[in-house]
Amino acid sequence: MRALPRAILAAVAVTVSIGAASTPAHAGTGRGPAGQTLTATPSSGVSRTGATVTVSGSGYDVTKGIYVAFCVDNGVGVAPTPCGGGVDTTGSSGASHWISSNPPSYGEGLAVPYGPGGSFRVTLTVSPRIGDVDCTVRRCVVASRADHTRTADRSQDVRVPVTFAAAAAPAPTRTPAAAPATTGGAARTTPPAATPAGTPTGGAPASTATAVAPAGTGGTAGPAGPADAGDQAQVTRVSAASDTGRWWLVALVVPLLVMALLAGLRRRRRRRAAS
Repeated sequence: MRALPRAILAAVAVTVSIGAASTPAHAGTGRGPAGQTLTATPSSGVSRTGATVTVSGSGYDVTKGIYVAFCVDNGVGVAPTPCGGGVDTTGSSGASHWISSNPPSYGEGLAVPYGPGGSFRVTLTVSPRIGDVDCTVRRCVVASRADHTRTADRSQDVRVPVTFAAAAAPAPTRTPAAAPATTGGAARTTPPAATPAGTPTGGAPASTATAVAPAGTGGTAGPAGPADAGDQAQVTRVSAASDTGRWWLVALVVPLLVMALLAGLRRRRRRRAAS
């Protein structure tokens, strides 16, 4: 029973050691003509807004100074150029670094010396553009190349291609609502309400344009049509209601006044009789 847990622990230890020794994810490695190794992390899916890339190298000739920078690749046998940050001997821009163990006198304290076995480790700031060059279209690389003291020396040229993340998808656009159907170039509108029969062309209702003769009179108006008959009936009803209301008011008020008058006369007679 104890052998199984030990076997599991051993397998885990081996897996961890292999993972630690392997190249980190998204890292790219290039090999130089003299066996130099150059590694850039990350080298793919780099943010289009800019990112920091860790660059490490080993196996370089410590007697030759180099620049490490992000450059446009011009192919084998041609110096990678232009580079981000230009020839930055101080490394203050973060776009390039000067590595040299025996720089000229003016470079002492500025150049970073090699580590054991011609090694170094620096960080670079990269972006999709180098000057006017679009690195999402042109091939751009993290590169090492001989410094300005050996510009024609191509023995230190090592390249690691760098690719950037895909551009964000554009926001969806809304399709405008379809315009209302038109006929002959004019927008279709709701037709006006039908004009009542008997309405004159001027737009005035028939009831106001033509007087209706009361029933039983010798008016000269012609016989009314269906619409005119409706107007007459409506007017007759309104007039009758109005007259009825007036007569009802007279029939109610007059008796009340008469009763009040009689009551007053009776009171006066009683007072006279009592006196």
